[in-house]
Amino acid sequence: MRVISGEFGSRPLKAVPGKGTRPTTDKIKESMFNLIGQNRLSGICLDFYGGSGALGIEAVSRGCQRAVITERNGQAIQTIRTNVAMTQAEERFTVLKGSNRTSLKQLAEREPTLVFDWVFLDPPYKDQQVAEDIAWLEAASLLSSDCAIICEVDATTHLPDKLGAFEKYKERRYGQTHVCLYQRGVHA
Repeated sequence: MRVISGEFGSRPLKAVPGKGTRPTTDKIKESMFNLIGQNRLSGICLDFYGGSGALGIEAVSRGCQRAVITERNGQAIQTIRTNVAMTQAEERFTVLKGSNRTSLKQLAEREPTLVFDWVFLDPPYKDQQVAEDIAWLEAASLLSSDCAIICEVDATTHLPDKLGAFEKYKERRYGQTHVCLYQRGVHA
């Protein structure tokens, strides 16, 4: 695994040891960022199921000012911290250990104006609750008015065309992986 492009491009990333996580392959990660397009990323991103932290690190490498990475697995947190240290820009990352929602609530209490411009949802295939996650993030007022959400799920999971205020804008299938980009009011 590596950072694909941008400021930290070509730097190697560690994978979480063991079989408890499913790392996003470089090919899938590149396709996720290709869905976003050539527009340079900006603002704050959320890597909601951090794993190795690869998606949040890639987003900062490509222009986001900051990434918040949430993860509950202790081994994964250690891997995320190692990967973030590799960037030599640790101040641009916030790593939260514990329940994703509880961790974000606590962060939002400390930073009441925090909103995310980009959200990466790459849940474990056995624990996919993308619609619930998006609804919770919306209800918690953690999404900016022009937020985009990029989801990676297994190919058997159906994601609807509309999730709350978000509409499916683009999607791609790669073998057993389904990647979707949602944006607010695409057809408005």
